[in-house]
Amino acid sequence: MFRSRSKEEKAPTGKVTADLSKQPRDPQAPKGRPTPKRSEAQSQRRRASSGAPLDRKEAVRRQREARRADLARQREALANGDERYLPVRDKGPVRRFVRDFVDSRFCVAEFFLPMAVIILILSVIQVQNIQTISLLLWLFVIVLIVVDSIGLAFRLRKQLNARFPNAPKRGAVAYGLMRTLQMRRLRLPKPQVKRGERP
Repeated sequence: MFRSRSKEEKAPTGKVTADLSKQPRDPQAPKGRPTPKRSEAQSQRRRASSGAPLDRKEAVRRQREARRADLARQREALANGDERYLPVRDKGPVRRFVRDFVDSRFCVAEFFLPMAVIILILSVIQVQNIQTISLLLWLFVIVLIVVDSIGLAFRLRKQLNARFPNAPKRGAVAYGLMRTLQMRRLRLPKPQVKRGERP
């Protein structure tokens, strides 16, 4: 009597569990895995939304690609004068004015390299008169560059004080003088004004 009743009770429960397994899981029901901590869940959500890499190699690869893209943009900016992507030392209206001021005129210093090559060739020739001429020419070029640079620095400082009275001008004159030592064709950022044109 007891056996039959226990068999009858077991049979319907088996059917109920079979029916429950076929039904979709209720959202409030247990998941079968431990709930993650709040900090872990937030970091996973952030990673998923920002597209951040999961491993270190991927992070390094993405960083390298970003650096390459920045350098490409910077090279392009140096060629066309785009202020947004220029290096920090070339950014700003003061530096732009200095570049235009230098590029709009002839400077003795920009011919320093070709003249230095010519003087070096002359000094190699084993003729006393030619070596004396090369030495005097070298001294003459140095004096010319110094005088021209002093005049340029004086005029540039005056123009900067007139145009940018409140802007920081630290290192601007030295920046201009360094630019005069480069041949116009090789200057970066590329000259944006023609010779004789007012900046």
